[in-house]
Amino acid sequence: MAAEILFVDDSKLTLQMSKDLFFSRGISILTATNAEEALELIKQNEIAVVVSDNQMPGMSGLEFLSHLRSVSPDTVKVLISAYIDLPTALAAINNSEVFRYLLKPWQDEEILGVVKEGLRRYRLNRTMQREDESVLRSLAQTIELKDPSTKGHCDRVAVYALMIAEAMRIPKETQRQIKFGSWLHDCGKIGVSEFILNSSNRLTDREFETMKMHTFWGADLAAKAHLSEVATNIIHHHHERFDGTGYPTGLAGEAIPIEVRIVSVADIYDALTMDRPYRKGYPCAEARNMVRALAGNSLDPEIVEVFLSVVPDGPLPSSDELTGKSDLVAAEKELSISLSSSKTVPPGASA
Repeated sequence: MAAEILFVDDSKLTLQMSKDLFFSRGISILTATNAEEALELIKQNEIAVVVSDNQMPGMSGLEFLSHLRSVSPDTVKVLISAYIDLPTALAAINNSEVFRYLLKPWQDEEILGVVKEGLRRYRLNRTMQREDESVLRSLAQTIELKDPSTKGHCDRVAVYALMIAEAMRIPKETQRQIKFGSWLHDCGKIGVSEFILNSSNRLTDREFETMKMHTFWGADLAAKAHLSEVATNIIHHHHERFDGTGYPTGLAGEAIPIEVRIVSVADIYDALTMDRPYRKGYPCAEARNMVRALAGNSLDPEIVEVFLSVVPDGPLPSSDELTGKSDLVAAEKELSISLSSSKTVPPGASA
């Protein structure tokens, strides 16, 4: 899905003028007439730049952009007002991390320049995050080397989990954190010996207690790496059971975070299909039936139904293919603005 530009204004005339301006440069934009409508769009779309009026019924633009910090932290925020208001401008910069504060009516080339810079800022941030992603993924793959039978497990779990999350309309930023948590859900196994991990025999009680510690060790690693709450929850709680008999804390039902319940289904299904030192992997059809049988016991029955409806029997896409397509389109939008704008952007319109 392409990274989008979103304009928010209670004036339909202003929104139409904005759409016409950007369409004349070959760029489509999303529009919303209030903050609540905008937040719904943000849940379902990757928003690179949001341009919001300040004075709107209900939630003001400043309140909306402040809330956006937690909902879509990477989105570049531009606030617009009909008059100079220094306290509002300072609050926008200090509390909402607003990238630009513009006055109405704006000049066409000014708003085009600001959005262009916003796209550039967004793409730079995402590029840096992709470098972080490569580190996280490499770490997960390194941990898998301790247990060769699990090769590829972390990425397949991420793919299954992302398919489920997309079907459940989980917000895009949360999906990204689910991907990270899926990759690293077993990172605590770095502290478990290869003897236990590769044992072909039933684990002793002491060995099983050691194995269970990987959830605590993983959560500790997540805290030290400053991973998000979503990713940390997955790492810490992915062995909880829907009926409350799991570990490490015995959470049950909806007390288990939704991201954990999603990844648990993905994790168990992939584990069933893998060859392990102590058994051969089950065929996909049989593994699906086993997952269905675990609904209400180990697994959330509603998420199991979503899983069964969306996960294919055939080849899987990679997690990159599911989540990494947006930046090329964002680059095309920036290039379109740059090439089609023949006038000079006024001073102060870009950084």
